[in-house]
Amino acid sequence: MTEAVRLEGVGKRFRAGGRTIDALRDLSFRLEAGRLVGLVGPDGAGKTTLMRLLAGLLSPDSGRVIVLGLDTRDAARAVQARVGYMPQRFGLYDELSVRENLELYADLHGLPGEPRRRRLGEILEATELASFADRFAGRLSGGMRQKLAMGAALLKTPELLLLDEPSVGVDPLSRRELWQLVRRLTGERTTIFWSTAYLDEAERCERVLVLQEGRLIADGPPEQLTRELEGRVFRVVTGGGVRRAVMRRLRRSADVLDVAAAGGALRLVVERPADPAAVRGIAGVETAEPVPPRLEDAVVALLHRVGRSEETPAAAGAGTAPSRERRETAETVIRIRDLVRVFGRFRAVDGVGFEVRRGEIFGLLGPNGAGKSTTFKMLCGLLPPTSGEALVLGYDLRHAAPAARARIGYMAQKFSLYADLTAEQNLRFAADAYGLRGARRRRRLAETAAEFGLEPVLRQRSGDLSLGYRQRLSMACALLHEPEILFLDEPTSGVDPLARRAFWTRILALAEAGVTVMVTTHFLDEAEYCDRVAIIERGRLLAVGTPEEIIAAGRRRSPEVEDLEEAFVALLRERRRRAA
Repeated sequence: MTEAVRLEGVGKRFRAGGRTIDALRDLSFRLEAGRLVGLVGPDGAGKTTLMRLLAGLLSPDSGRVIVLGLDTRDAARAVQARVGYMPQRFGLYDELSVRENLELYADLHGLPGEPRRRRLGEILEATELASFADRFAGRLSGGMRQKLAMGAALLKTPELLLLDEPSVGVDPLSRRELWQLVRRLTGERTTIFWSTAYLDEAERCERVLVLQEGRLIADGPPEQLTRELEGRVFRVVTGGGVRRAVMRRLRRSADVLDVAAAGGALRLVVERPADPAAVRGIAGVETAEPVPPRLEDAVVALLHRVGRSEETPAAAGAGTAPSRERRETAETVIRIRDLVRVFGRFRAVDGVGFEVRRGEIFGLLGPNGAGKSTTFKMLCGLLPPTSGEALVLGYDLRHAAPAARARIGYMAQKFSLYADLTAEQNLRFAADAYGLRGARRRRRLAETAAEFGLEPVLRQRSGDLSLGYRQRLSMACALLHEPEILFLDEPTSGVDPLARRAFWTRILALAEAGVTVMVTTHFLDEAEYCDRVAIIERGRLLAVGTPEEIIAAGRRRSPEVEDLEEAFVALLRERRRRAA
């Protein structure tokens, strides 16, 4: 078959924060035309650098990059003319309409008369944006913006399409729609490079490349990468009340490589092949059944084996939570009734109501634009409700928001850090903002830096830090004052599987210490760590219950539902069918 890409000993270095970073090291591989290739790896592995090299936007420091038969050193412009590239921050113009954005990119591609009109129509139909053609791009939901960006990148069908994490921050239903959109708008001869933090997406690819610290550590079809885990992956069923305790015990076991919540149970990867009886003994449960390995199992095992220079500390010590014993109580600490928030004529939140108990992990789920972040901002006292009741720790947020804010922590969706300040300066600023003084201030700064493994980067600009470190720094700032309630708005968006597991180890430890955690996430496997979840769409509450209850309800709608993500998608599709 025709060769689309060839890399020969490629290396690329950057200078950042006074350091030299080897983004790619001696990278070599070949790719046949017409293939769909997944690109995965931890944050800072070199995925975006590789994409920019293939797009002809960067030149290698060593080795050769051959794209569509052209050396990118000598023919960068010719490569750019034949390649479609959708970076993580695609340049949409918020003050232009959907149609105007597409017209602008059609101009840039040089699309003429009738082919231009026909392709614009195809894009609007395929993206389901025809009825929103006159809406400003800045007023689209996250999923709709990604569809528009994808459509703009595909106005001229490229020979090579480079997608750099196109579905980060997008809800599960919209992710599936993006996948279908790419397949619909590209021809069989188009070679697609799809970089993603979602391993279920990569598992659909014909071939997967795994990068780590700039090196290619695995390359092959998904079934080849998962083969060595045959007989090592099990579904472990526990009672809901003891699942956290079982998970903690398993994570401390030398026989266990990985454990995660999945489908109302635990998914367990052991170090070596074992029979179910042995696994039941390791887990201390009555039910353990072998299941086929997934790509995520294989990638996590691979990353554990090769090690990582920025390994996130796994356990959250007592200092990450308020220094008190866990209080076994059914005390309600958040109560909302008929909560409404209106922006002009738009009802972002429309009559939502639920309660959250002390020490509970409560997930707020929904598609992009459902009203999750607006609800969070109201509960944090950052945005006043238009109407309804919102009580946090007994405070009415319409009248006592400052008093409530002193007892809560908030980790925003985009990480509220000051890029020009060092990590240490960000921590000190947060300490001042929360009113920490004297010995307590010094103690909490030292404890937090140690517990989150931030000592190596304290003097680096936060804007120069990797995504994993920025996530840890943002959470450290939110926990400095030892809050009773912690709000986390999509805290793991774009973060690799190992960092996500370490993050949730901390969250579980906080809940065990009595901290109430409210979280939004588009990783529905993460939502299975929650005690209960609420699902909202278009500002309205659709369902509240434990993950197991939501999954059971999903199975009644669609018998093939196996986990929370499939139940979530089934609920939204049924809701939209009724509204149509």
